[in-house]
This record gives sequence, structure tokens and C-alpha cells, in this order.
Amino acid sequence: MRTPVTVMRTRAALVETTGGPFVVRDVELDEPRADEVLVRITAAGICHTDLIMRGRWPAAALPMVFGHEGTGVVEAVGSAVLSVSAGDTVALSYRSCRECTECRAGHPAYCLLSDLNMRGRPAFRLPDGSPVHGGFFGQSSFAGHVTAHQSCVVPIPAGLDPVLAAPLGCSVQTGAGTVVDVLRPAPGDVVAVFGTGSVGLSAVMAAVALGCTVIPVDPNPARRDLALELGAADIAPDRFSHAIDTTGRPEVITRAIGGLQRRGTLALVGIGGKAEIDVMTVMTNGIRIRGVIEGDADPGTFLPRLIDMNLPVQKLVTAYPFEEIETAARDAAAGKVVKPVLTFR
Repeated sequence: MRTPVTVMRTRAALVETTGGPFVVRDVELDEPRADEVLVRITAAGICHTDLIMRGRWPAAALPMVFGHEGTGVVEAVGSAVLSVSAGDTVALSYRSCRECTECRAGHPAYCLLSDLNMRGRPAFRLPDGSPVHGGFFGQSSFAGHVTAHQSCVVPIPAGLDPVLAAPLGCSVQTGAGTVVDVLRPAPGDVVAVFGTGSVGLSAVMAAVALGCTVIPVDPNPARRDLALELGAADIAPDRFSHAIDTTGRPEVITRAIGGLQRRGTLALVGIGGKAEIDVMTVMTNGIRIRGVIEGDADPGTFLPRLIDMNLPVQKLVTAYPFEEIETAARDAAAGKVVKPVLTFR
């Protein structure tokens, strides 16, 4: 006899039309599959990627639940899950297969099946049985409960404030990981950070923690002031040894390359299109250009290190009740806040 599937009801923020608003509705979800973890979400950060993708998501895969910076408490685990147990406090990050050559080499951010993060699949249902897509970054954390893929789930200390833990899974990991594990600057090196949103400011915090001189580059005076408050320097050096672009804008990338000293490194972190590069400038100066996804970090090992760094993430965060997700998204898009984090009762 087949064991009946347990169904539960929760609240989720749906995007029902491409580019449309977040709408909070009652949804249903099944118990976790063998490789999934049922997590009661306590907080979820809103990332720039969530806002970009809701404007591009195909109509055939709507309604969709986004969100990929979740944290919460495990309520149940699938039969194949050994890494966490019910009652564990966890942070959620991106999905990877854990088996391909990149994953086995310690670089799951470049997993050969990384498109799993962006596919989506029917993961929830409306009360009338209509499917709702989820599985964004293996989690879709804009919901009170989610069934997250086991590769996304990282145990964290139970006493860590969920509002501060949530952004660790993507934006803080991306900025800090780019500094700590990709650029690896020495104390005293000059690091220029172009764009001081949550990723850029996370890079600022990590570089300051390593003893670097950090130069924030942003047209927004309030963001520059925040970077200075976080330890950046109020100087304009002629050259810098490392640069991070979080904007994806061609003119900013050109400016970053132009400011690098010989054999300097530019990390490209921002989502963008095409940029023209002066080959002779790059070649004659021995400049390295490196694309970086998720800080090239393995969440299972990097998030504990990130927690130990004790970066002042609280200076980036503004908390909103989950039901106010659309207001939070608008405030983020308008630059009124750096990192909105949704809280769940």
C-alpha cells in the first residue's frame, strides 16, 4: 500500500506575471523528497537577482516563488539527507550537484548543472490545485516553509540572529568570498570596489578585515559614506592592486581596468551584458580579469568561516515583515535601503 503524502499549507510571495509585483497567497506543498529538507523560514533577504529575474521570468513558468537568501529551522528531512536533522538552524544558499568535476574540485559555484538554480519546477500549489513554480536556487525562500535541496542547506549556530544570517547565503558570500578566496589581497594592498550595494559593501567589509586600504566608488554619497563608516578610506589613489566591479556596466568596467596597477586583478561580479576591453592595456600591463559567481565559495565550508569573521552585516540590513515584500522590493530598487530582509512570524 502506498504511504499517503503529507500536505501542508503556508504563505508564499508569488510573481504572477513577468515583471509583476510580489503577491502573498496561501499555498500548499508536499513533504520533502528524498534529497530535500523542509525548512520553516525565519528570515529571507531580497537580492538584486530576485528583482532582475522576476522581470525576465517566462510566462510559461509562472506563477513563481523567488528568494534565495533564506534562513530558518529544519522541520523534516528526506530519506537521503544526512547533513542536517529536524530542529537544526540553517542558512540556505545556492544549489549544486556535488558530483561533477567542478564540484569535486571544490568550486560548486561553477557546477556543470548550475542551470538548476534558474530552471524552476512545480513546487507549490494554490488551494485549488493550480501549480506554483519554485526551486529558485534550490530553495525559493519567499515563503513561510520551503522544501530546499540538500546541497543548499548549511547548519549555522542557533543563536545567530536570522535577520543577519539570511544575507550570508548570497550577497555577503559573494562580496566577501571574492575578496577572501579569489583576489586574496595582502594587508596594505589597495582594493577598489565599484558599486556599493550589498555585494560591494560586503567586499568592503571583508577587505577592511584583511587590513587592506579600500576605495569605494559609487555616485551615491550616502553609499560612499556608509562604506567609510565600514572602514573604507576617503582617498583617491592613482592606482590600485585589485578591483571589484559589482555594476556590470561597460563604462565602469573600463574605468576599473584603467585604474589597475601592473599585474592587477579585476573581479567581475555584477550582472551585465557586453563590455569592450582595450586589449593592449590589458596585455601590456599584465592585467587579470576574473569572472566570479557566489564568491567562488562552497557554502558548506565558507558560511561558517564568514560567521567567524563577524562582519558588521547589521549596518546593511533593514527588516520588513514578510507581508510587506513588495514595499521592500521597491525600496531596494529605488536605493532607499541596502539589504532588505523579510521577517516571518
